[in-house]
Amino acid sequence: MPVELLILGAGWTSTFLFPLCQQHRLSFAATTRSGHNSTIKFHFDQNSDDSEPFKVLPDAKTVLITFPITARGGSQKLIRLYKSTRADDLNPAFIQLGATSIWGGLRRHKDGPNPKVITPAENKWYDRHSSYNSNERSDAEDELLALSLETPTTVLDLAGLYGGNRTMKRWVGKVAPTKEILRNKGSIHMIHGIDVARAIIAIHKDFSKAVGQRWLLTDGRVYDWWDLASAWGSGPGDAANSNLGPDAEDCGPQAAWVRELMRETGVRALPRSNETLGRALDSREFWETFRITPLKGRMEE
Repeated sequence: MPVELLILGAGWTSTFLFPLCQQHRLSFAATTRSGHNSTIKFHFDQNSDDSEPFKVLPDAKTVLITFPITARGGSQKLIRLYKSTRADDLNPAFIQLGATSIWGGLRRHKDGPNPKVITPAENKWYDRHSSYNSNERSDAEDELLALSLETPTTVLDLAGLYGGNRTMKRWVGKVAPTKEILRNKGSIHMIHGIDVARAIIAIHKDFSKAVGQRWLLTDGRVYDWWDLASAWGSGPGDAANSNLGPDAEDCGPQAAWVRELMRETGVRALPRSNETLGRALDSREFWETFRITPLKGRMEE
């Protein structure tokens, strides 16, 4: 049966997207490699031109691609094979999920006499129009966006995901197991799963605003790893403190390390300024364009 939304790859995001589709009365179908939990068994082979696997997929108004495409020509191939197994008058729209990590960090120059030169990005504000890293994944996203003249396409690059069984408190001990590692930790950007789902549905309902665009999605905040480590520590439930009992008051050494680092570096209060944290991501344009606001505007878990 035709559906409004086809989800290629029913992973963690689907735990928020499924109930929201039902709430909005949007028909949907989803795929997994195994076909478990009433999903459609499907696997996209980036190196194959066989359209047979696509024939089991339903017609859809919007197709959401949750897995990364990395092969040259892969994005074009997925769209071509899906559309080749549809009626000629069906022209679905495609959303590719990506990652905000393409902004900041190391950057490979696409243009110029030496395109292989890699330089660190500046510590500054980045929005969706800022220059970004060139890698296999972002190149495939560029390829998808280039198809937008004939097929509606868009890319939604997500910050760190949390919510449900993803609790950031559990990660402090893994991210900052020593004081020296914590010293070098700066900014972190996050988005709750429910707001990812809301963003996807907002695009689906008003795709004309998204065609050919790459979006940057965060909850609108720049978090400071020192601030989080100071507030949470590694936690009694963290692997770093597995020897502690469930009622232990000791949440690890991170809070003390933060106080020492603040004294050593002259930081008077938390969170630190953006100039100290490093890159800062500005996602305002997405929320303003689609006239919605994050339900989870501050990470508290």
